[in-house]
Amino acid sequence: MATTAPFPMIPFPLPFYDSYEIDPQWQLKFTVIWASVLGVATILSLPAIFRSIHPKRILVGLLGIRECNAAKNYAPVSSLECDVPALVLSDSRRRNRVYGFFRAIGSICHLTPPKLSLNLSHMVLIGAYLGLLGYCIGHEARLMENPNRAGFMALAQLPIVFLFGTKNSVLSLLLGPGNGYERLNFIHRWSGRGMFFAALAHGSLWIRNRVRWGRGVVGSPKAITGLAALILLCVIVLTSLPIFRRLLYRFFIVTHIVAYVAFAITIFHHTSFAGLWLYPPMLLYAADMLLRFFKYRVKDAQLIAIDDQMTLIRVPDCDAGWEAGQHVQLRVFFRNRFMESHPLSIVTAPPSTSCISNEGIVLAVRACGDWSKALNEYANSDAQQSHVSALTLKAESELATGFPEVPIRVMLDGPYGGCSINLGRYENVLFLAGGSGATFTISLLDDLVARCAKLRRPGDEKTNRIEFVWCIRSFDAMEWFAPLLATIVDTAMKSTLDLHISIFVTSLRSLLPDVTLPNTDIRVGRPSISALLRSFASMPHGPNRALTDKELAMPPQYGGVAVCASGPESLTREAANAVVQVNLSQGIRLGGIALHTEKFSM
Repeated sequence: MATTAPFPMIPFPLPFYDSYEIDPQWQLKFTVIWASVLGVATILSLPAIFRSIHPKRILVGLLGIRECNAAKNYAPVSSLECDVPALVLSDSRRRNRVYGFFRAIGSICHLTPPKLSLNLSHMVLIGAYLGLLGYCIGHEARLMENPNRAGFMALAQLPIVFLFGTKNSVLSLLLGPGNGYERLNFIHRWSGRGMFFAALAHGSLWIRNRVRWGRGVVGSPKAITGLAALILLCVIVLTSLPIFRRLLYRFFIVTHIVAYVAFAITIFHHTSFAGLWLYPPMLLYAADMLLRFFKYRVKDAQLIAIDDQMTLIRVPDCDAGWEAGQHVQLRVFFRNRFMESHPLSIVTAPPSTSCISNEGIVLAVRACGDWSKALNEYANSDAQQSHVSALTLKAESELATGFPEVPIRVMLDGPYGGCSINLGRYENVLFLAGGSGATFTISLLDDLVARCAKLRRPGDEKTNRIEFVWCIRSFDAMEWFAPLLATIVDTAMKSTLDLHISIFVTSLRSLLPDVTLPNTDIRVGRPSISALLRSFASMPHGPNRALTDKELAMPPQYGGVAVCASGPESLTREAANAVVQVNLSQGIRLGGIALHTEKFSM
């Protein structure tokens, strides 16, 4: 009689691992997690988005800078008879204390360790991202026998790389004004590095196995395209290091674009699973290019060489489509440098909210690199041959400094960026600028003084006291923006605004120039940002009256402090750490200290 017993099962030490079935599931899990985190960040940004709807900030600059005939009807605040509005004090001390408590706790996120460009919140976010990536790569993956999981996860980084790397990203709308690509670019860099290390693990382990099994490394088209993609990714990462970005920026940009295109082609032929992860980045990049097309403007402009260190660029007929604190990508058509594009902050506010009489935008270029030095030399050489008189220039614009203007043609791409906080919502505002970083803070100062001196709206502009601190290397730099600052100070003096300027000169390489600014103190030496902030926070009623101990124990008498720092990384790092220290000790009494930093680095 035949037996019906089943055949005995041969025991295997490990079950069969189907990489092409299991690994794509980890790609999906990784994508769902980071997309969910982004969704939570968007929800948390809704209050800021709602607050930006009333002043119409949310869509400013979406279609680029434009010429608005209505804007020409605006007169600068300095030329009008300024109203003298009453001081606006906080309408709810209890609410200010609540705001102060949450801002004090949240300020810990701004803590920035020495020698690092990432603050605490950035490091936590990057650490969580790398931890999630490492977990998805290594969890039950058997990478030593089959390193495909690392390759799959490398592909999953492509949407993040492009989403946080394009200038015209949907994230700028989802996260609110002031959260443009320049503030999110650190995620682009670290996701690119994450993709590189995942691809490196996949490629190196694959080569190890091929050598161990006695098979050739190069042979099939799949192997050739895989090695080519890995080499291209190595080139992209190495040329993206800070030393290349700062010293060889043109080489970095060209290599970045060409290598990424070549990488996309090779990885598409390397695996059939690449298409799903390449199409979203292609759509993101196409959308970015389309919006850039709508933002491009070719304009006639004038170059004004203040000295051998600073060149002003005045672009008329640009009256609207940007806000104070934003910047543009500028391309100047001169000599053989027309292929270069550089980010430059707009020095003034739009004519509708400005103290300065100027129908257009003003940009400032400090001669600190090959392109900027060549531009300054061109402006100086052509100015010497020009027959334009300084008197004619003075009649045309308040920005004329007595130097000839050299006609030039430029291309603008923008605007981008902006301030992430509404300064008018704070009764006390402290501006910190280092060198040419004053271009960002002067623009915000111009806008804030104009709004508070003449256009103050109940519930919107509460600012009563402003301190503008500018650190420069020599006295000569005072001439760069002295006419602009003088006009702004004159406007503030016609109102109840308490505006004071402090200029710190860190080197005595030049004599004191023949420049006088009202309400201005000039000091020699490098200031302590922490001491400046503590001093500013201890005088809520003006520089001539400090609070007594009894008043310090009382509820806050004014509604919050805003700090805007712009300049070298050392200055913005010191400002961020100072805000954390003062916020934790005095934040509740002050109504909270809000911070926005603008780093001038590559």
